[in-house]
Amino acid sequence: MELNDGNLQTLTEYLQKTLIPDPAVRRPAEKFLESVEGNQNYPILLLTVLEKSQDEVIRVCAAVTFKNYIKRNWRIVEDEPNKISDPDRTAIKANIVNLMLTSPEQIQKQLSDAISIIGREDFPQKWPDLLTEMVTRFQSGDFHIINGVLRTAHSLFKRYRHEFKSNELWSEIKLVLDTFAQPLTELFKATIDLCQTHATDVNALKVLFSSLTLISKLFYSLNFQDLPEFFEDNMETWMTNFHNLLTLDNKLLQTDDEEEAGLLELLKSQICDNAALYAQKYDEEFQPYLPRFVTAIWNLLVTTGQEVKYDLLVSNAIQFLASVCERPHYKHLFEDQNVLTSICEKVIVPNMEFRSADEEAFEDNAEEYIIRDLEGSDIDTRRRAACDLVRGLCKFFEGPVTGIFSGYVNSMLTEYAKNPGVNWKHKDAAIYLVTSLASKAQTQKHGITQANELVNLCEFFVNHILVDLKSPNVNEFPVLKADAIKYVMTFRSQLPKEQLLEAVPLLVAHLQTESIVQHTYAAHSLERLFTMRGANNATLITPAEMAPFTEQLLNNLFKALAIPGSSENEYIMKAIMRSFSLLQDAIVPYIPTLIGQLTHKLLLVSKNPSKPHFNHYLFESLCLSIRITCKANRDTVGSFEEALFPVFTEILQNDVQEFVPYVFQVMSLLLEIHTSSIPSSYMALFPHLLQPALWERTGNIPPLVRLLQAYLEKGATTIASTAADKIPGLLGVFQKLIASKANDHQGFYLLNSIVEQMPPDSITQYRKQIFILLFQRLQSSKTTKFVKSFLVFINLYCVKYGAIALQEIFDGIQPKMFGMVVEKIIIPEVQKVSGQVEKKICAVGITKILTECPAMMDTEYTKLWTPLLQALIGLFELPEDDSIPDDEHFIDIEDTPGYQTAFSQLAFAGKKEHDPIGDAVNNPKILLAQSLHKLSTACPGRVSITHNVITKNDLRT
Repeated sequence: MELNDGNLQTLTEYLQKTLIPDPAVRRPAEKFLESVEGNQNYPILLLTVLEKSQDEVIRVCAAVTFKNYIKRNWRIVEDEPNKISDPDRTAIKANIVNLMLTSPEQIQKQLSDAISIIGREDFPQKWPDLLTEMVTRFQSGDFHIINGVLRTAHSLFKRYRHEFKSNELWSEIKLVLDTFAQPLTELFKATIDLCQTHATDVNALKVLFSSLTLISKLFYSLNFQDLPEFFEDNMETWMTNFHNLLTLDNKLLQTDDEEEAGLLELLKSQICDNAALYAQKYDEEFQPYLPRFVTAIWNLLVTTGQEVKYDLLVSNAIQFLASVCERPHYKHLFEDQNVLTSICEKVIVPNMEFRSADEEAFEDNAEEYIIRDLEGSDIDTRRRAACDLVRGLCKFFEGPVTGIFSGYVNSMLTEYAKNPGVNWKHKDAAIYLVTSLASKAQTQKHGITQANELVNLCEFFVNHILVDLKSPNVNEFPVLKADAIKYVMTFRSQLPKEQLLEAVPLLVAHLQTESIVQHTYAAHSLERLFTMRGANNATLITPAEMAPFTEQLLNNLFKALAIPGSSENEYIMKAIMRSFSLLQDAIVPYIPTLIGQLTHKLLLVSKNPSKPHFNHYLFESLCLSIRITCKANRDTVGSFEEALFPVFTEILQNDVQEFVPYVFQVMSLLLEIHTSSIPSSYMALFPHLLQPALWERTGNIPPLVRLLQAYLEKGATTIASTAADKIPGLLGVFQKLIASKANDHQGFYLLNSIVEQMPPDSITQYRKQIFILLFQRLQSSKTTKFVKSFLVFINLYCVKYGAIALQEIFDGIQPKMFGMVVEKIIIPEVQKVSGQVEKKICAVGITKILTECPAMMDTEYTKLWTPLLQALIGLFELPEDDSIPDDEHFIDIEDTPGYQTAFSQLAFAGKKEHDPIGDAVNNPKILLAQSLHKLSTACPGRVSITHNVITKNDLRT
C-alpha cells in the first residue's frame, strides 16, 4: 500500500464504517481492514490518519485499531511468516514514542499500550534506545508528556510483578534501574516540591498527584523482584516522602463523589501497597520506618469513612496491617490484649458490615457482586481485607482473637433475633465473621481444608444456617439465604455427609429464587458438592442418593436459565454439566426434552458469543448427553445429529470463530460412535474441511485433525472410492502441519491415521513424497518432539506394510538411506519415545526390522543388527530418556499470539487412546523372543549372537 492521499482517504472511510452499529455495514469494513493489514505501510497509514485527521473520533478509532493490530501481529512466531515487514517495524519504533507523547490523553493511552506490547517483545535487545528516549522527556517540564512517559513505563514494567526469576529478567531489570531509577527519584522529589509550590492551584495539583501515583506504581514494580541497591541507598528519601504523603490532607483534592476514588485516595492506596511490600519482603531494611507507617496507617483507618470511594484505600491499608501482623518479629506490636481489642473493634468489625452500597450491588449488579464475592476478585473489598487481617492475627493470637470475636458474634445474633426484619445485617456480619475466623486454609477444589478448632462449625450450621435454608419463603431475606448457601459451599469439607445430604434438596429449591445472586450460589454450591470424592475415589454423593431429587434438580436448573439476568449464567450451566456427569444413566429419560433446550440455547448464544465459560459448559453438557445416551443405545446417535446439525451448519456458515473448534469436537464424538459406514451427511462436509482458510486458525487445528482421523477411521474406503481426488488435499494438510514446530505432532496424528486406515493402493503414488517431506523437515529443523513422532510413524509403517517395504522406500529415495536412519535415528533416539502405545508400536516395528528384513542379515546393514537389538531391549528395560538439547526451545502448543481463538479441549468429548496394533500383539517382549527363535530356526548359526545379547540383558517377559 502506497503512502498517498488516496489510500489515507480509503482507510479513513473504512474506519468510519467500523463505527456504524449496523452489522451489514460494519462487518464488511472490518473484513476489509483484516484483508489489507498484511500489506506493507498499513500500520504507517494508520499512524498517519491518527496524527493528521481532523476528526477526533476517527483519530481514536485509528489508535484502537493500531493497538489491536500490534497485539495480533507484532510477535514473531517461529515457522510462521512475519506479519509486519521489517521497514514498518523500524518506522513504528522510530515514531511511536514521540507521537504518543504529543497526542491527547485518550489516544496516548492506546499508543502507550501499543508501546508496552512492542516492548514486551523487543525491549531491550531490539529496542535499546527506548528507555533513554523516554527518560530525556522528564526534562521537558510538561507534565502531559511526563505522565505519558510514566504511564508507558508502568505498562512496560508491571510484568516484573509476576515474572519468574531468571538471569534474563535480572539483566533487564538491572538495565532499567541503571537508566531509570535515578531520574525517577529526581522526578519524585521535584514533583513533591511542585505540589508545595502549587498547593492552592487545584488543576496543577490534579496533574501532579496523578504523576505521583504513577511514580509510586513504578516504585512497586521496580522493587518487587528484589530490593535494588539504589532504592536501599535512597530509602530515606522515598520512605520519608511516602510517609508525608500518607498523612497529607489537602482539602482541594477531596471529592464529593461517593463512588469514585479521588487522586488522594489512589495515591495513598498505592503507598500502602508499597509499605506492605517492604514490610513483607525487606523487613530488616524497613524496620526503622515501620512504626511510623503502622501509626499513620492506623490513623488513616480509624478516620476514613464508609463511602465506596475509600474501599481501595481501606482494603490496602488493612492488607498492610495483615502483612505486618503475621511476620514473627513484628509480633510484639500486637501482643497487648487492648491492641487486639482495638483492632477488632475499630478496624475489623466496621469493615465487615454489609453497607447499603453492597446491598445495591447485590440487587442491581449481581454479576459484579458474584465475581467479587465468589471468585476471589474481591481482593480490593473491605470485607476480604478484614478477613485476611483476622487470619493474620490468628496465626499468633488465635485464642484471644477467637474469644474477642465470639462475643461480637453472640451480640450480633442477639440483635438479629430481637427484630430479624430490621436487624438482618447483624446476622450477615456474624456469618462473615464466623467464616473468616474458622477459615485457616482453603482450596478451589475442596473449599476450607483447615479450620479453627475453637469454632464449632456443625453446631453453627444447625443453629443458624439450616434455619435460613429451610425457610418456606425462599425469596425472603435473599442476602441471608445467599450467606447460608455460601456457608455450605465454603465448609463442605468440614461438614458431615448427613448435613450435606440434608442441604441438597434445600439448595435445589433455591435454584428457583428471584435473586440472581441467590440462585447462582445455589447452582455453584450443588456443582461443588457433586465434585466431592468419598471412599475409593467415588463421588461422595451417589446417583442413588440423588434419585428422589433428580427430576426437580434438572427442571429447576433449566428453569433458572429463564430467569431474567441469568440466561447465560455460567454457574448454572456448569451445574447442569456436573449434574449430567454425576447422574449418568439416570438422565437418559430426560434427554429428549433437555437436548431441545440445549440446542435452542446454543442457537441463541451463537448469534453473539459473549460468555466463554458459559459456552464451554454448554458444549460439555451436549457431549455428556451424547456419551451417556449412546452408551446405553448407540442407535440414538442419529437423533442427536438431527437435533444438532442444523445449528452446527449455521455456525459453520456464519464462521462463528469461537464455536467452530467446539463443533468439530462434537462432530468427532458423534462420528466415532457410528458403527457402520460413514453417513452421507458427513461426506458432504469432507471437502470443506480441507480448505486452507480453516487451517490458518491455530485453535481449529487439534479438533480438525481429530475430526479427519474420525473420517479416516469410519470411512477410509468411502474416501478412496468416492473422494479420491481429495487425497492430495488431505496430504496437503499434513504437509502444512509438518512444517510447523508447534503443530508437527498434529501432522503425524493425521499421517498415522492415513497409513493405518487408507486402502494401501489408494496412497501408493504418494508414499515416496511423504517420506521426502519428512526428511526435508529433519534436515532443516530437527527437534526431539519431531524425532519421537517420526520414530512412531516409521515403525507404524513397518507394522502395516512390512519391514521390506520400509527398507525399500528408504533406499529408493537414496541408496543406503535405510542404514543411515537405523544408525543415526532409530538406535540413538528410540529411548526418547514416550507413551505405552507409542512404545509398543516401536517395539513391534523394530522386531520386524530385526527378523523380517533380509537386508539386515546379508548386506552392510548387518553390523547394525546387534546395536538395534540392544536399543530395543533398552526400550523395554531402561527408563525413558526425557532429556532435551540445551539449544532447543519449544513453543508451547497453546501459546499463540494475539486474538486468535485458542483451542479449548472439551473434557467430555475426550477420545480413548487408540492402539493400532491392538490384540494382535499383547506383549511385545514375547513377540521379540518368538520372532528371534523363528529367525534362528530359519537361519541356523547366523544369529547365535542373539542368545548372548538376550542373556546379558536379561530380557524379562
